[in-house]
Amino acid sequence: MQTYDFTKLLNTLHLKMNSIKLLEQAFLHRSYLNEVKQYMESNERLEFLGDSVLSLVISFHLYLLRPKDNEGELTNLRAHIVKTVSLAKASKKLELGQYLLLSKGEEISGGRENPQLLANTYEALLGAIFIDQGFEKVKTVIGQTLLPFFEKELRTGPPKDAKSNLQEVVQQKFKQSPNYKILETRGPDHAKEFVVAVYVSGKEVGQGVGNSKQAAEEQAARLALQSLIP
Repeated sequence: MQTYDFTKLLNTLHLKMNSIKLLEQAFLHRSYLNEVKQYMESNERLEFLGDSVLSLVISFHLYLLRPKDNEGELTNLRAHIVKTVSLAKASKKLELGQYLLLSKGEEISGGRENPQLLANTYEALLGAIFIDQGFEKVKTVIGQTLLPFFEKELRTGPPKDAKSNLQEVVQQKFKQSPNYKILETRGPDHAKEFVVAVYVSGKEVGQGVGNSKQAAEEQAARLALQSLIP
């Protein structure tokens, strides 16, 4: 199996991993395993764990930082921080793409620069750090690598996006919340597209397409606002 020297990454994170094998696993994309035909575990389980750890760390941070915010405001701010484009940005700053083990097909198609793949890798790395170093260390890493992008929002709250505006409009007009549903997921891993519809009172009011679920929901919300507000 191809391996990489993680010295630069570990120095950047001020981190000393007990298990380098665990760190290597964080960069094992399933496409690579399909190609080399070796029995190894991809980074998908670490990604699953890292996603939950990230949500907990950000939730705890916002709970302490913004004591006057209600549940809805905290949820909106967390969603503004924990999204594909943000995690991909943190991943790019750490140059995580260079460590990925990919199939030749993923490599040729630009997998190392794919936002969704980079966001997933960031979460897998957090999962590995959590297992190896514990909660306090992974909290520090998130504070170093993700939260600095949101200094303004952490002070003032997230900017109003289409989903937030639609939530307010639907709540005011219909006394309920809009519901989002993924209608279709299409395309290969490196260029995946999501088709999402948004419903009010069981009726579809907007449909969006994006390279992440969040982007598709945002587009659906924008179209829904156009139909609901004359």
